Amino acid sequence: MSLIQKLGPGGRHGLASQESRDPIGYAVAALNRVAQSDLVDRLGLRRTAEQTVFTVTRTGFRTATAAGRSFQRAGQRGKPGVRVPSAPRTGVFDLTPTEDEQMLVDVVTELAEEVVRPAAAEADESCSVPDAVRSAAQEVGLPLLGVPESLGGISEERSAMAGTLVAEALAKGDMGLAVATLAPGSVATAIGLWGTDEQQRTYLPAFAGEDVPAAALALNEPTVLFDVLAPSTTAVRRGDSYVLNGTKSLVPLGSEAELFVVGASLDGAPVLFLLESSTAGLAVEADPGMGVRAAGLTRLELTDVTVPVEAVLGATDGSTYTECVRLSRLAWCALAVGTGQAVLDYVTPYVKEREAFGEPIAHRQSVAFMVANIAIELQAMRLLTYKAASRAAAGKDVAREVGLARNLCAAKGMQIGLDGVQLLGGHGFVKEHPVERWYRDLRAVGVMEGSVLV
Repeated sequence: MSLIQKLGPGGRHGLASQESRDPIGYAVAALNRVAQSDLVDRLGLRRTAEQTVFTVTRTGFRTATAAGRSFQRAGQRGKPGVRVPSAPRTGVFDLTPTEDEQMLVDVVTELAEEVVRPAAAEADESCSVPDAVRSAAQEVGLPLLGVPESLGGISEERSAMAGTLVAEALAKGDMGLAVATLAPGSVATAIGLWGTDEQQRTYLPAFAGEDVPAAALALNEPTVLFDVLAPSTTAVRRGDSYVLNGTKSLVPLGSEAELFVVGASLDGAPVLFLLESSTAGLAVEADPGMGVRAAGLTRLELTDVTVPVEAVLGATDGSTYTECVRLSRLAWCALAVGTGQAVLDYVTPYVKEREAFGEPIAHRQSVAFMVANIAIELQAMRLLTYKAASRAAAGKDVAREVGLARNLCAAKGMQIGLDGVQLLGGHGFVKEHPVERWYRDLRAVGVMEGSVLV
């Protein structure tokens, strides 16, 4: 094996396994090898070596984005795209899934249990998505969930409810892998909801094929008191183009993505832009967080990135961007519900089997009440999320419902994660049990914006 192969990217510590390293990346890898050697101890250079590694790695691994495929332009410029109709309004408050939705949930639940959950711990450690999980998600048809049937997808009506159920089911396996597998479909859904005929016919056929491109929404920014509805990233009109400048953070699959939906401020209003990864001026670096690590979170640096006027996705008055944020927050609520359910399903049998002072700890009133509170809060989170999703599928205004669901899921989701760790005692702190990972993931619900939508 050559030296370059030994120092190549291995998918650890925030670097996706597909990411290529620039010279500084190889330098850091070499320094790490040196720091691990016994030789530095014999020479008395341990402290110096570790300090060098720390200083260099603080700057992160910066690379050019994935070259990606060349999307062939198609469709008619300026012509409205295909829009799926809203779900029919029955006038009855019934959150029972339809027969088709239940079949989809059953398939995704099986995927989460048999493929996602077993791969979760390794994916969290390596910050990358296993090929088995990626291919299984494509076989199930997750990237096509929000694509209109006339464009090769499976959506006959607004899919917000189906998307919510799928996100919840996937998150029972692992939230990080759920975000990673849902990210490409979220971009396809966004194009299906707001894209022009040209945008839909240019990009959506790729999502309906066998080689589905990695793609992601990029709305987060690494700024203090970040307000997703007032992005710092700017877009300036110059002739027949827009020039984008800014930084996006916590972007899933960034090192391998071929297409991004980026939020930027245009004339004081937030606007969405379609951005291909091969565009000049776009760079990516690892941006790992405490949770959702399996999604391969990255940071995008946009430096004088020039895109054509046709790259604008939806309206330029901020309405499309706002709707995107609400549907994204709804997706994060569904992810919180699914992960919270995983916590409840894990701690319930644990407290019944774990004994202290000669009896199961479930016999202790404080323990029983804590488990009951998890179940109560989880059901409240689920009902608010389902109600918001059903209104979104019917084409109704969901500002109030999404706001309520987001507030509750962010607060109670983190509490459920904390209680899950507490119920396991010392076992909740170690990686032998998955509850510590779920706790870290649930803290993302109140922080992350974008990344996925329903």
